[in-house]
Amino acid sequence: MSGDLIRVSEIFGPTIQGEGALIGQPTVFVRTGGCDYRCSWCDTLHAVDSAYRDEWCPMTADAIMMQVEILTSGTPLMVSLSGGNPAIQPLGDLIGLGHEEGYRFALETQGSIARDWFEMLDVLTLSPKPPSSGMATDWQKLAECVEAAGEDTHVVLKAVVFDETDYAFARDVAERYPQLSCYLQPGNHTPPSPAETDGAIDMAGIMDRMRWLVDRVATDRWYDATVLPQLHTLIWGNLRGV
Repeated sequence: MSGDLIRVSEIFGPTIQGEGALIGQPTVFVRTGGCDYRCSWCDTLHAVDSAYRDEWCPMTADAIMMQVEILTSGTPLMVSLSGGNPAIQPLGDLIGLGHEEGYRFALETQGSIARDWFEMLDVLTLSPKPPSSGMATDWQKLAECVEAAGEDTHVVLKAVVFDETDYAFARDVAERYPQLSCYLQPGNHTPPSPAETDGAIDMAGIMDRMRWLVDRVATDRWYDATVLPQLHTLIWGNLRGV
């Protein structure tokens, strides 16, 4: 039994992955608590802000896998590790346990913390935060994350785009790593409150940004980029646990 405790904000599913390389694929989410960033438009503050720390449950890898197996009725599928920044947590034992049972693991992180267990992942999505987030990317740490994943982990880039400055940032990231597939998505502004439960979103604004982003990529002939919406946002808005 693993003794390392993982701070868990929520475990839910099966549902679908709403974005990036695995969009539309069935998955269970293990959302960890805690983050080293505070993005201005964060839509998961309940897993980021320390004000919600009392809601995060310290769990062993064994306990998490037990919950995942209950949710999936023991049928192995993809487990999406998210946050917050899941790279903060000791997830190596969890990934090892899940692999023994046939589960696969995908993780998304901003690329600010490299872990040796990245090489155990099936899919690693690196999503450095653009200028609109108010955060600054440490390019050396991002490079360390790419290196830590090794050759067997499928590594992709994902960039959130709100405006021209974000778009230029996304182009820069992609040019630094031409060997990696790059996924772009229009930004979704923060709900009025982290405790919001009605899931309301600025659908018109998201679709305007989506159309602009498609046109921008086509005009630039950036044919290596993949432009996608946040599918879960279009279906459920900002509701938690879906």
